[in-house]
Amino acid sequence: MSQSIRLGFFILIGLAILGAAVFLIGDKESMFQSNLVIKAQFQNVGGLNEGADVRVGGMREGTVRHIELPHDPSGKVTVVMDVAKSTQDVLRGDSIASINSAGLLGDKFVEISFGTVEQARLKNGQTIGSQPPLEISDIAARANHLLDTAQEAVTNISAITAKINQGKGTAGALINDRTMYDQATASVSAMHDDMEALKSNFLLKGFFNKRGYVDADELKKHEISKLPPERAIKTFDYDAKAVFDKGNSAKLKNQKIFDDAGDYLQSNKFSLAVIVSSAGMKGDSDRDRTLTEARTMVVRNYLVKNFSLDDARIRTLGLGKTEQLGENGKVRIVVYPGKSASAK
Repeated sequence: MSQSIRLGFFILIGLAILGAAVFLIGDKESMFQSNLVIKAQFQNVGGLNEGADVRVGGMREGTVRHIELPHDPSGKVTVVMDVAKSTQDVLRGDSIASINSAGLLGDKFVEISFGTVEQARLKNGQTIGSQPPLEISDIAARANHLLDTAQEAVTNISAITAKINQGKGTAGALINDRTMYDQATASVSAMHDDMEALKSNFLLKGFFNKRGYVDADELKKHEISKLPPERAIKTFDYDAKAVFDKGNSAKLKNQKIFDDAGDYLQSNKFSLAVIVSSAGMKGDSDRDRTLTEARTMVVRNYLVKNFSLDDARIRTLGLGKTEQLGENGKVRIVVYPGKSASAK
């Protein structure tokens, strides 16, 4: 191969590489695509440079062509941008241009917001609205204001603490006055004694023995107001004396007695099972109402814990002082088929 041919070959390769580079650079700078010229005016461009990115919806869709200073001090800086014509689908007359930075100290770029469907598409050379860039100095000023406010709060807290230490005000008197301290201690002690007395009543000896807190609402959590009108498909009856530890207790002494009911509920389809308890006609009405509610809940907890049941279908009904289930205390589990509207 002659020297002239080799030289011509290398020249062609060089031209090809140069052409590819020109097209790549031109594509990046949007030189070879159909562009739309858009303008926006700012009081201060905050370090924005010509050639900076123009983003639409977070995507690079153009560049800053040039930045023009105003003709007089009352004017604004004009930023002229080239953006892809394809952005006309989302850029409208009410779109807003803002100058942002990539990170706190990163390069500046222009972000143009989407417009609304009601507005007309942007035209070539149209000027859109803008919002001023956030300056680092503004951020620093706000940070200084926050620090000043925090310092003032610390100073106020220190002053309040000093007054308390000197015995001033109610809090100071409570901390520094031994008499008030003793009274407060006595009140707490009395409250503690009341709680201990409450824990020793007939319910806490049984059902609430392992709980350290009494919540009467918990007893009614799964309660229904009355039995459904439908005919039951199965009924289980138990004598309270054979089930509970004492006549005025909700503590189970023979919980295995309910296994026949649990096996039945676990093996058969049902829509609702109501655990009913009555206390006969002897005793205090309010106390017996609470007692029967606690007993139904104890039985329900045992069945739900030890058998595979849909607990939403297991409800309770404490009848209190009544002979509805007999003269003495009773527990009855009533099972219903189908759907029951009364289980609410």
